[in-house]
Amino acid sequence: MVSQSRPAVSVAPGRVAFFDLQRQQRRIHDDVRARMDAVLNHGQFILGPEVEQLEQKLAAYAGVPHAIGVSSGRDALMIGLMALGIGPGDAVFVPAFTFAATAGAVCSVQATPIFVDVDPDTFNMDPADLERAVAEVIAAGELTPRVVMPVDLYGLPADYEAIGKIALRHEMIVFSDAAQSFGGTAGNRRVGGMAPISATSFYPTKPLGCYGDGGAILTDDDAIADAVRTLRSHGRQGTGDVAVRNGITGRLDTVQAAILLAKMTIFDDELVRRDEIAALYDAALAGVVGLQKRPAGYKSAHALYTIRSDERDRLKAELDANGIGNALFYRLALHQHPAFAEVPKRPLPVSERLADTVLSLPMNPDLTDEEVARVIAVVREFVSA
Repeated sequence: MVSQSRPAVSVAPGRVAFFDLQRQQRRIHDDVRARMDAVLNHGQFILGPEVEQLEQKLAAYAGVPHAIGVSSGRDALMIGLMALGIGPGDAVFVPAFTFAATAGAVCSVQATPIFVDVDPDTFNMDPADLERAVAEVIAAGELTPRVVMPVDLYGLPADYEAIGKIALRHEMIVFSDAAQSFGGTAGNRRVGGMAPISATSFYPTKPLGCYGDGGAILTDDDAIADAVRTLRSHGRQGTGDVAVRNGITGRLDTVQAAILLAKMTIFDDELVRRDEIAALYDAALAGVVGLQKRPAGYKSAHALYTIRSDERDRLKAELDANGIGNALFYRLALHQHPAFAEVPKRPLPVSERLADTVLSLPMNPDLTDEEVARVIAVVREFVSA
């Protein structure tokens, strides 16, 4: 099942890396080098032509009018919230089971994150608990519900249809945290076009990653796009030095844009390979450990392949002992982080349970079928022991 475009790679017996960016780098080395040299030659290191080229390609890929490159996935969330005018007294509803940057960005604009529990099958924001959380905030009368920020966990798009209906009833906007999911789809819509505004990350280990920090904001709203472009460059418009808004230094570097342009030439092929690897895991591990459920018509970008086990810590130790890379995403639900101790308390049992049971297995497009089989064998042997 190894894609024809991917050469065979010799690996040490028994050792399977969790991430291995060097294999990909060897495949695209010449293209990356040529594009980086072009940047060095023209010298436009800030908002050079490669940034605009990348933005056009990202927008076309997602099927939206605007993509704006920014300095990181977290900055994409923060700048997006700033563009929406979110601040003190505003409630932003985020899933309780995700990376800390989601809630951290809300706190950075002095708004209040409200944690929403997640669905036990998809691990994404639970629309039913979102309804409860919004009702609680309205009843308390201290905050104004403004934004729902679903996260496409592990690359799987959230239930934007159900979430969008709730947001519409309460006059909120949906802001997608698509840090892990660029390349994913739901029906005929691609990530980046499922919400009025979306933020993604180009951290090196993401499905589309650069060689440093980077991110993008995608939107179909001209006013939001204009605000984002202003905010990412100190709040200035055009090339002038007058700040019209209180912005930040949040631009995507030209060198990183050049690297991403090279990676976009192989992106679709890599998504196919990620699907192949996920299918191998699915077939071998269904009924053996808990799997993230992908609803019909949804396609994950497979940033991570994450299983559930009540014996998670012992299974992790077994994988470690056998040289199988693995990681815990995430060991804590957001309300369990000290940084968010002041966030309003709500019952979040599914998120807490996931934090105790999830374990991510190797997932990258350069894994061989042999390596995937090694991972599967260790997991199955552990469960059957």
